[in-house]
Amino acid sequence: MDNLLSDGLELMVFGMGFVAVFLTVLVFATTGMSAVVGKYFPEEPAQPKAKKKAAPAADNDDELVAVMTAAVHKYRS
Repeated sequence: MDNLLSDGLELMVFGMGFVAVFLTVLVFATTGMSAVVGKYFPEEPAQPKAKKKAAPAADNDDELVAVMTAAVHKYRS
């Protein structure tokens, strides 16, 4: 029984060690690839987008008020 337990612990240590080494290599590889891509294919600076112009003010506010009043009246009835 003692031999089986020690074999299991040994397998666990090797497995976890392999995963830890693999993840460390993966981190360094992706960092290196990011540096290479950033060096040879730099991103262009983002151009600021033009602000949208506000809607022009109504020439006749009395007409706008009348239309809104009619719409509210129709909605309520």
